[in-house]
Amino acid sequence: MFVNREGELAWLEERHRSRQAELLVLYGRRRIGKSALLREFCQDKAHVYFVASQVREPDNLDQFREALAAGHPDPLLDSLQFNSWEAALAYVTRLAEKERFVVVLDEFPYLCQDNPALPSLLQRWWDTSGKSSRLALVLCGSQIGFMEREVLAERSPLFGRRTGQSRLGPLLPWEAARFVPGWPVRDQLTTFGIFGGVPAYLERVQPKQSLRENLLREALQPQGFLYDEVHFLLRTELTQISTYLSLLKAVAGGATRLTEIANRAGIPATAASRYLTTLRELGLVRRDVPFTERSPEKSKRGLYLVADPFVSFWCRFILPHQSLIQAGQGKTVWRELIRPHLDTHLGMIFEEVCRQYVLHRWAAEQGATPIRVGRVWAGDYDLDVVAELADGRARSLLVGECKWWRSPVGANVLRDLRERAARLEAASGRQTRLAIFSLSGFTDELRSVAEQENTALISAEELVGRP
Repeated sequence: MFVNREGELAWLEERHRSRQAELLVLYGRRRIGKSALLREFCQDKAHVYFVASQVREPDNLDQFREALAAGHPDPLLDSLQFNSWEAALAYVTRLAEKERFVVVLDEFPYLCQDNPALPSLLQRWWDTSGKSSRLALVLCGSQIGFMEREVLAERSPLFGRRTGQSRLGPLLPWEAARFVPGWPVRDQLTTFGIFGGVPAYLERVQPKQSLRENLLREALQPQGFLYDEVHFLLRTELTQISTYLSLLKAVAGGATRLTEIANRAGIPATAASRYLTTLRELGLVRRDVPFTERSPEKSKRGLYLVADPFVSFWCRFILPHQSLIQAGQGKTVWRELIRPHLDTHLGMIFEEVCRQYVLHRWAAEQGATPIRVGRVWAGDYDLDVVAELADGRARSLLVGECKWWRSPVGANVLRDLRERAARLEAASGRQTRLAIFSLSGFTDELRSVAEQENTALISAEELVGRP
């Protein structure tokens, strides 16, 4: 199922229409949808799509020749054997002499395992013949560290040769909701809060079954597709998996400050800081600092959070109870250890969903462009959503409250928000506009007061894009 990715697809199409040779780099974590995007892009074009294997180079070259022959019959290929990637590239370069031709090398890091000099070889090919051809070469990989270090970094032989690059990220909440279009909005947001925005995970959700049944099948039995997924995800990038898992478990369990995380994981704080930096680079952990901090990177008030909803859910609810799941007690884990705590867990994710809505959709739907979005926590008050809006010279602040409640939000929430926003106004010297985000709607009283005070009320239906 190919969902969204309109921006990335438009980027690839634009590059394909250019009259110049293209050397594009597409990368992102495993199962994020890179291959689906590239296959969608290639389907109506002259191309060869090759997925590398963890085999010796001669075997990959044979498979590349077979992929070429399957899509572009040529009697020469029946007797031709590529003895090097130079020969293979020379052949496809000739194919592009008269028309645009796309070559996708998926799982590019696998090709470099048996031939570490391949980036240098590609550099030489690009400088001598590739850049003057009509070829569009796409290097694709799931090992984020490798792609950034060996393909994109300044030390790489390919540095300065690429004509474009994209790191593919997870789907946004309203995009993920399209995988279960008939479900109630609460269940759609819960699905995102558990499975996140990774297409391969969302595809496992069977809309005709309940969320409980989907979890029991995919994560709460040892044979489930997602039962051990985070282990596999980390092995793609890292060694010392147990240490990284201990850190993720600590953060998912509520530890947010470096010393607390290090203590729970049982490692020195200096080592924990290095490991957390790696997890941040992989997009699995983020470090939030108060919106009001002037030097965020230097701030000592940063809080660590698991950035990926599924990794957060897995580390909090699956990893600690795998022995029970192994013993066939998946239903017990759901009933006793997940369901009673799920709303609390989802409440934090709902706040991030609301911040993403402000960042990506506020300008189109509410009329003012956000410059940056974050949150505030102070000694005696906090604000779930704070955004700087480019709506004049003064640049006002949007201040929002997020409620993952089972009942409608009342006017008392607005009164409380108004008081806390006043503190931010006094500290910043800027005017504030208020917004309330609610899973279960709003009381008539709140709607009446909000209309008089120009307070935005954003329902869950609006968050997932329902009319």
